[in-house]
Amino acid sequence: MSQKDYGAQRLVVGAHYGLRDWLAQRVTAVVLAAYALFLLAFFVWPQPLSYARWSGLFAAQPMKLFSLVAFVALLFHVWIGVRDIWMDYIKPVGLRLVLQSATIVWLVACTGWAVQVLWRV
Repeated sequence: MSQKDYGAQRLVVGAHYGLRDWLAQRVTAVVLAAYALFLLAFFVWPQPLSYARWSGLFAAQPMKLFSLVAFVALLFHVWIGVRDIWMDYIKPVGLRLVLQSATIVWLVACTGWAVQVLWRV
């Protein structure tokens, strides 16, 4: 048996971004969990929930920044997940490119909308 028969010349293909994406999914999930727990604590705090209290929370600059960081984390989390779905299940390259491009446009539009909402308060 020669060296070529058992993989010494194995051709490795792929983008090699698995660990980076896995780690990004976990980090963004932690950011989203922290944001969700913060909002949950805000809702269950013993003070009555009112529009004034809610708008006061989001009028503060630190909350705007925390919300923006959470939204950007959501953007990356969604992008990695949806991109992997497109790559795994859509085999025609042209259709996959169209779907990935549409996903990017949609996510950027959602981010622009979120920034408008956050800084309007």
